[in-house]
Amino acid sequence: MRSIWKGSISFGLVSIPIKVVSATESHSVSFHQVHTADGGRIRYRKVCELEEKEVPREEIGKGFETGDGTTVQLTDADLSALPLPTAKTVEILGFVPAEDIDPIQLDRSYYLAGDGRSAAKPYALLREALKRSGKVAVGKLAMRGRESLGLLRVYEDVLALHTMLWPEEIRSASGVAPEEDVTIRDAELDLADTLMETLGELDWSELHDEYRAAVEQLVTAKMEGVDTSGAGREAAAASGKGQVVDLMAVLESSVQAARQSRGEEGAPAAEDATVHQLRGGKKTAQKPKSGAAKKTSGAGTKSAGGGGGRAAAKKTAAKPGTEKAAAERKSTAKTSARKTSGGGKTAAAKKSAAKKTTQKTPARKTAAKKTARPRKTA
Repeated sequence: MRSIWKGSISFGLVSIPIKVVSATESHSVSFHQVHTADGGRIRYRKVCELEEKEVPREEIGKGFETGDGTTVQLTDADLSALPLPTAKTVEILGFVPAEDIDPIQLDRSYYLAGDGRSAAKPYALLREALKRSGKVAVGKLAMRGRESLGLLRVYEDVLALHTMLWPEEIRSASGVAPEEDVTIRDAELDLADTLMETLGELDWSELHDEYRAAVEQLVTAKMEGVDTSGAGREAAAASGKGQVVDLMAVLESSVQAARQSRGEEGAPAAEDATVHQLRGGKKTAQKPKSGAAKKTSGAGTKSAGGGGGRAAAKKTAAKPGTEKAAAERKSTAKTSARKTSGGGKTAAAKKSAAKKTTQKTPARKTAAKKTARPRKTA
C-alpha cells in the first residue's frame, strides 16, 4: 500500500519511525455530469477570474483569506517551516480507556507501518503495552494541511490511527431530539427488547452495498433496452410518509417477521403468547370454530324440541340443589324444636316447684301462730 505520510511516534523518549497508509477505501457510486441532449461530458476548468483564462495546475498555489477580505499567498515551503512539533511526529499526550472516546469524534482511519528495521522493536513494545493496558493512546499530528487529534489503538496485529475532530468541531445536539413529551410504556420497551433479541447477532459476512449492486443492475438493464421506470416504487415508498402508526402493532409484526425469517417453527404462536404477556395478561375473546359452533347450536335446538323440554331440563338441573336445601331446612327445624321442647319442660318444672313452695309456706305460718298463742291457766 502506498504511504501518504511519513514521520514518527513520540512515546516519551522512545521514537518509532512509521509510515501512514489508508486503512479504508471508498466503494461509493460516482457519476459523471453529462449534457442530457447529446451525452457529452460536463467538465470543470480552473479559470483565473482576472484574466478569464484557464490556468495550468503548476501555476495554482494556496491563498489564505483574512477577515477583511485580503488574500495572502502561502507556499509549501512556508507551511513546511511552521514551528510545529507535530509536523512530522505523532506526539502521544496520554492514555485513556477506549470507552472514554465518543465515536462521534472519530474521522478517518489509517494503518501505521514500521519504517525500517529499527522500528520493529519499539513498534512491538507500544503495541504490546496497549494490549496489556486495555487503553488507547491520544496524540496530535499535522497531516494533509491541518493539525488533528489522533487515537492510536491495536487492530488485529498492527497499530491503527484514527484522526479525531477537535471538541469545538462537534456541534451541539440541542434541539435535535423531538420536543414533544413522549411517554414510552414498559410493554413497548419489553417488546422492543424482544425484537432485539429475536434479530440476534450481526453476521458481518452478509453485509454488502445493495445500492451499488442495484445501480450496476440498472446500468445493465439500460444497456439491454429494458424499461427501468421506478416511479411506482417511489410512489409506494412516499405513500407511508407522515402516517401515524400503532407502535405496538409495528413491533409485534416486526418480531413475528424476524422469527419467521430465522426459520423458527411456531413463531406466530410464540408471538401471541409474548404479546398476551406484554399487554398485561388480558384475555382476548376468541371466536369458536365453525364446527363447534354448529354442534352447540344443534344441541340447543334438540333440547328446545318437545314443547316443555327446556323447562324440564331446568327443573332437572335444579332438583339436586332443591333437595339438599330442603334437607338442611328440615334438620334446622328439628334442632329448633328440640331446643324449644327442652325449654318448655324446664319452665314447667320451675312453675311446679314454685307452687309446691307456695303451698308449704302457709302451713309453716299456721304452725307459728299456734306456737305463739298463750296457754289458758286453770
